[in-house]
Amino acid sequence: MKKYLRIQVRYTGKTGQPVGIFGACHHTVNNTYHNFNASQEDKQLFEKTEEWFEKNLPNPPCYENGNPQKCITWFKTDTTNYMVEQLQPLMGILNKYNVPHDVIFSDFVGKIIYEDEFQVAVVPS
Repeated sequence: MKKYLRIQVRYTGKTGQPVGIFGACHHTVNNTYHNFNASQEDKQLFEKTEEWFEKNLPNPPCYENGNPQKCITWFKTDTTNYMVEQLQPLMGILNKYNVPHDVIFSDFVGKIIYEDEFQVAVVPS
């Protein structure tokens, strides 16, 4: 089994890397990059899910001050089954609006600059 998991879309963001699931859903429900005209229900679902993660998943310090290191995060596969289950509503949003995305598993994610019980933040190599 691979050590890390990331759900990402097929376009890049300000890090130069594919945008992760939270950023992609934010873009989708707020029509930032695409003109999806997302429903109010989907916006509320995203906000509710994001709020759950804000309470239950530590925010890596590299995201402070606009993420100057351009880090991205990966879930640890050995401790995150529950976390990944909580992502299902977000994957549903991406599916509903036909946003192509991938679930990536890897042992080699880049230089780890932050780690907690559930995730690592890396500077891609």
